[in-house]
Amino acid sequence: MSKVGILHPGEMGISIAASAIHSGHEVYWTSQGRSSKTRARAEKNELLEVTSLSQLCQTCEIILSVCPPHAAEDIARSVVETGFKGLYLDANAISPQRSIKIGQIMKTAGIRFVDGGIIGGPAWTPQETWLYLSGDDSEEIAMCFTKGPLETKIIGNEIGKGSALKMCYAAYAKGTTALLASILAASESLGVRENLYEHWDMDDKGFSDQVNQRVRRVTSKAWRFEGEMREISATLAEAGLPEGFHKAAAEIYHRMANFKDATDIQSLQEVIESLIRK
Repeated sequence: MSKVGILHPGEMGISIAASAIHSGHEVYWTSQGRSSKTRARAEKNELLEVTSLSQLCQTCEIILSVCPPHAAEDIARSVVETGFKGLYLDANAISPQRSIKIGQIMKTAGIRFVDGGIIGGPAWTPQETWLYLSGDDSEEIAMCFTKGPLETKIIGNEIGKGSALKMCYAAYAKGTTALLASILAASESLGVRENLYEHWDMDDKGFSDQVNQRVRRVTSKAWRFEGEMREISATLAEAGLPEGFHKAAAEIYHRMANFKDATDIQSLQEVIESLIRK
């Protein structure tokens, strides 16, 4: 049994923590600066509370970072500042070059580092959410989740591979949703949305309904996806490919950021109005 710290138990992080608990490990969280929603999630899933990051890092031998991509590097640095000397997993939606940078920071501080990429939604059902791992100590991280429902797969020893796979997968899955949102907004602005639906459904019956649902369901997470699109843009640029498409996708998600934490799926008209700016 290992003592594992989770930074931070949001909707995805809490499911990762629950998988570790289900696999026989003690999982801790720090309540410092966290919301009442985070506390409710942590208490419901029986995470053990500590009051500061420093206490978390003194208590745990493994730290798992699951946070919005824009915060990944700052959180890693804050862990280094506590004097932590254990094993650190970055499982955030960041570019491989950012993961390599964080890994170098950790190595300099005497911290073992594993790069991870999560594909899928919160991990409550077996065979639906995968944590891809790369780095010399990946096996130790995988052992935290032996009884799932989070699935793990080690894809190499090279730091950055786990993040690279996540970036390539999300470039399509979330990038195309942003593209579809942009197309819907443009067709509305130009007065041809119903005509577009008609022709889409001639090509692929029911496709227009699928598009509408994809665009409506993404709204509450758009604020997180903005940063993820920027990380994907940087990933493509590093690979020698055009970066502009996903920069534009980041702007689409930015325009939907006001739906953050919405409890209901937004109406399509509300989404379209948030996107069109003249």
